[in-house]
Formats: sequence, structure tokens, C-alpha cells
Amino acid sequence: MKRSRSAGQWLRRHVTDPYVREARAAGYRSRAAFKLIEIDRRDHLLRAGACVVDLGAAPGSWSQVAAARVGATGRVIAIDLLPVAPLPGVHILRADATSRAGREAIEALLPAAGADLVLSDMAPNLSGVAASDQARSAELVEAALAFASGALRRGGDLLVKLFQGPEFTRLRGESSAAFDRVMVRKPGASRDASAELYLLCRGKREDRAVAV
Repeated sequence: MKRSRSAGQWLRRHVTDPYVREARAAGYRSRAAFKLIEIDRRDHLLRAGACVVDLGAAPGSWSQVAAARVGATGRVIAIDLLPVAPLPGVHILRADATSRAGREAIEALLPAAGADLVLSDMAPNLSGVAASDQARSAELVEAALAFASGALRRGGDLLVKLFQGPEFTRLRGESSAAFDRVMVRKPGASRDASAELYLLCRGKREDRAVAV
């Protein structure tokens, strides 16, 4: 079968991508690991003993990084609709992170005080239609914010992916209403052509809700 031009361009870019090569050499499941590593190096999100929830975790590279940094005294809970192969030190849930059942499954694994950090690298299946993709991405950001409002302890942090677009200002404002500080991060491992950004939300203001 003849490969499409766009598929061929993606393959060439993937093969020559230094982050892809480095991820293989380091044993990470995807190049996305380096996005979290870079942000953590700058902002010190992950610490020994912390409880971390990874929304949209497949294939598991962010959970790999988190588990290594929180150590044996910490806890990492990963959830995705797609299968995630077992990882040492990670509780893996196969469920929809945006569903009630998924949220309740996570809640059952959280300590009483709540999570210290929620990570969300969730993204929609891209259609190539910018307006549609941005709208669907915004829905996932809203779902992550809603989840974090119930799952995070007071003072906890959220790192969530979103795409640049008309919803950006509104979503940043909603985040600022719930956290002490909200910053934008664009790690070097994010491809220049990608519209993805990360909102880093620090210091959740309210005590967490009883249920997610």
C-alpha cells in the first residue's frame, strides 16, 4: 500500500527526532517523558513521597517519570481508556478519566488528604480542523480542572495540556480563580509546529471536596 505524503513526512520526522532516540535509549515509552522532565527540572513539581494522578496516561511515559521521582514512599495513579502496560510503582486504571466511574476509581486510591499533583496530557483525537480540535481540547482541560478541584489537597498543583486558540484566555482565567499562580510552559520537547502548551497551576486555594 502506498504511504500518504503526510504519513511519510511524519515518519521521517519521527525517525530523525532526537527526543525519540533519547527516549528509546533511556527506556521511556514515548518522547513525551522529556516534556515532564523539563518542566519538573524548572518548577520542581515532583518530590519524594508525593501522590500523583496521571490523567490520560497511555502509553505511560509521564507515569514512568513520576514514579521514579516520588519513589517508594510516593504513589502514582495512572488512568486511560487505552491499555497501559504495567509499570513498577504505578496503580493503573483502564477507564475514562472524565467519567464518574473513572473519577470514583481514582478517588478510592487517594490518601485522605488528597493528591499532591494532577498531571493531564490528555488530548483529543485530532481531526485536522483547528476550531474543532481546539474546542475538544478545551473540554478536556475543563474536565481536568473539575477533577483537580476535588482530588487535590489544598496547596496542590495541576499541570494540564491545552492548545492555543480562542478558549485559551478563558481557561487560564478559570485556572487563576482556583489556584494561587498560573503559568504557561512550552517545553523544548514540544514540537515547534505544535499548538500545544501547558498550564502550570500552583497552590490550589480551597480544601478538596469530599468526593470527586
